[in-house]
Amino acid sequence: MTDSSPNTLIAYIDLSIGVSGDMLLAALLDVGLAVDDLQAAFDALGLPGLRFDTRRVTKQELAATQVQVSAPDAQPHRHLSDIERIIRASTLPARVQERSLSVFKRLAQAEAKVHGVMVEQVHFHEVGALDAIADIVGVVAGFDILGVEKIFASPIPLSHGAVHAAHGLLPVPPPAVLALTEGYPVRGIDVEGETVTPTGAALVTTLAQWFGPPPPMILDRVGYGAGQKDFAQPNVVRVWLGEEEKSEKVFAESADNGKRGPEEGRSPETLILLETNLDDMPAEWLGPLLSDLLDAGALDVWFTPIHMKKDRPALQLSALSPPQRAAELRALLFRHTTTLGIREMPVTRHALPRRVVKVETPFGPIRLKLAEYAPGKWKAAPEYEDCRAASQRCGIALAQVYAAALAAWRE
Repeated sequence: MTDSSPNTLIAYIDLSIGVSGDMLLAALLDVGLAVDDLQAAFDALGLPGLRFDTRRVTKQELAATQVQVSAPDAQPHRHLSDIERIIRASTLPARVQERSLSVFKRLAQAEAKVHGVMVEQVHFHEVGALDAIADIVGVVAGFDILGVEKIFASPIPLSHGAVHAAHGLLPVPPPAVLALTEGYPVRGIDVEGETVTPTGAALVTTLAQWFGPPPPMILDRVGYGAGQKDFAQPNVVRVWLGEEEKSEKVFAESADNGKRGPEEGRSPETLILLETNLDDMPAEWLGPLLSDLLDAGALDVWFTPIHMKKDRPALQLSALSPPQRAAELRALLFRHTTTLGIREMPVTRHALPRRVVKVETPFGPIRLKLAEYAPGKWKAAPEYEDCRAASQRCGIALAQVYAAALAAWRE
């Protein structure tokens, strides 16, 4: 059986030295984002005079694209509510608006934490200027226009030194960058000067779903985005673009009866558990809500029957989220449920190393997910969709297909 599902386009943000909003924007243009499409996204904001220029540069002999965003002078300091009004009033797709606002909300939360003020009191300073709005909206819209469905990133490199900012001379990494990268993989680099800006940190930690080495992919092309500064090593960020590697491709090339496949070994990871109790919500809303949560980045969603005060039967909704998706999922819950409050807590997930293989059965090829629970000890679970399709095609019981798949794997 051939998997006829469309190929999933994924991106890997390769952070060798650092990242800023304009560097990511340049890398997207270098990897294939059309200039006209980016300008259309800027125009959708309804802000006159917002333009950008590109040029080819070299950073330590590496050719790259560099972007310079231009906006009218005398831009005011803005609060989060001002930026939200601009983005909400735009003609950008709703998903681009939501993701862009998620980036700004993370920035506001980081600045509020650093300066000890309420989020509503944060002045964005240069982050609120139109060129930075363009960086954030441009990057979010760029990934969307390219059709990228999943984004991965390498650990975030942090340099040292000092930098002049709106608040005076600040240590590097800037306090806002450290606040934004709490809970994310980072690594130190021996570079003096700011290599990661708050805007860059907010974009990467909001948009990337996983951090680590490059994921299995069929690499199509790579874009190089150059920063404005020069360091001893090339000041570029790279965006890798390609198709997510499917287990069938690995299986087809193996010669060991399907015992090999893409393997995933996971270390303990910190996730966010969102919970709320629902006792006055129509049941027909629950199915679409579950789908919306998963589409917005939830790793898992489930409902648990509970009994509340006044003898009311109810449901507890639980959603497991990567840290960078929690704010977006929380907003979705408030918007699409009747709840008045959401519990949020960090949890540690331990996941077994796993791989996907495919075996031949009398009813056709069936994929199985394998998990290594002890060194050299594996347990297997046939993929439901494959088994269901074989059951319907052959007119046999689902249990019979499951048994055949497990028997083929054991052999």
